Formats: sequence, C-alpha cells, structure tokens
Amino acid sequence: MSYKLKLDLFEGPLDLLLYLIKKNEMNICDIPIAAITDQYIEYIEMMKMLDLEVIGDFLVMAATLMQIKSRMLLPPDPQAEEEQEDPRSDLIRRLQEYKIFKEIAEKLKEKAMQRQNLYARQVDVETVREWQQDAKEVYFEANLFDLINAFTQALSKFKKDKIYQVAQDEFTVEQKIHDILHLLLRRPQVMLTEFFEQAKSKIEIIVLFMAILELIRLREIKVIQKRLFADIEVVRNKDNVIPVQEA
Repeated sequence: MSYKLKLDLFEGPLDLLLYLIKKNEMNICDIPIAAITDQYIEYIEMMKMLDLEVIGDFLVMAATLMQIKSRMLLPPDPQAEEEQEDPRSDLIRRLQEYKIFKEIAEKLKEKAMQRQNLYARQVDVETVREWQQDAKEVYFEANLFDLINAFTQALSKFKKDKIYQVAQDEFTVEQKIHDILHLLLRRPQVMLTEFFEQAKSKIEIIVLFMAILELIRLREIKVIQKRLFADIEVVRNKDNVIPVQEA
C-alpha cells in the first residue's frame, strides 16, 4: 500500500483490549488471555493490511499478551515459598485504571455537550421544536475497532476467491473519497455495509475503507451507531461541511 494513513484521533492498545472485553462480555478481573490474545492479533493483522501508522504501540501490547499467555501455560513452581502472582495482574490493574479514566472523560464530554444545548438568548418556538426533534435520536460514535470489525466481515466474502490473473488497479483513495461525499450529498446517511456490498473485489473494499478512515480524520464525515456494536451509519459532519463540486 502506497497510501499511508495517520490516525491521530483514534484509540490505543488498551482501548482495543477494553473493546474486546466488552464485546465478548468478559470479566475484566478474569480475562481469558488465550482468547483475547488471538482476537487482538486478528485486529492487528487488519491494521497491518491497511498500513496504519498507529500499529507500533499495538504490536508492543501484542507481545505483552503473548508473554502473559506463555507464563500462564507454565506449571507453578513447586519450590516457591510464596503464592505466585497471577501473570495477568499487572495488565488487569492497568485496564481497571484506564477504564476509570475513560469513564470520567466520557462524563466530562457529556457535560460539555449538555452545556452546548443551553442558550442564553431567546429563540423562536419553531427553532426549539426543530432542536427537540433532532434530539430524539440518540447515537454513539463508532470507533476504529467497530470499523475494523465491519471491514473484516466485508472482506470475509472474498477469502475463498481465487485470482488467476493480475488485474490493473482501478481504484484510488481520492476517487473513493469523491464518490462517498457525492453520495452523502444525495442521501443524509448511508449504512457502512451498503458501501461494502457495492464493492466488486477485495482491493476495492480496502481502498474504500481507507477513504472512509481518511474522511473521518479530516472530520468530513462521522460514523455512528444507535447502540454499542450495532450497524454503522455514515453521515456528513455538519460542523465541517465543504461544498463538493460536481464532476
């Protein structure tokens, strides 16, 4: 891949662990380290395929998980006088502390959003009704790991495809960005799966996904969910709309 993405606004290794723990309904104090390691590495493989610059920190955490997994496979030392510490204990402490900080940050973010909905000056009744109508739908912003999960599912239908000849690359990130923005001009929101279903090859899905990540980085679009781990919708970021010229 010659197109390299810089994703400075996405989460880090501990976020991925918390995401997998929540997605699989695991107990944070009793992490099944073998299962979580395998899933973690699957996500890293997707990041490698996309040539994401954030991959370095995730590889360090993957090495830590594999070390813990190896230690847990070893039998306890029969000559040890004291009870040996659980190899997962340090990681569990880090995750618990990080989870607390994330929850505090989310509460502060929520209070800031509530503050934005307070208006000091008087507004007309019709405007207030419009605001109330918009506020009826509650959405969560999807994160990088939700996107990678959807991306992995989209790629799965091409896993068994056999390629008998090398086809010329007909897709570019720039062209897919153009296509996405023009579609969102005609429709206020589009399901992420709809973008993927229209793709005819594995390379087209990869280029399309990179275009979506780039648009998120540029804050041109938002990816949202009606509930955690639900289907992802792609919408224009109304706070950062730049007119798109017709081709």
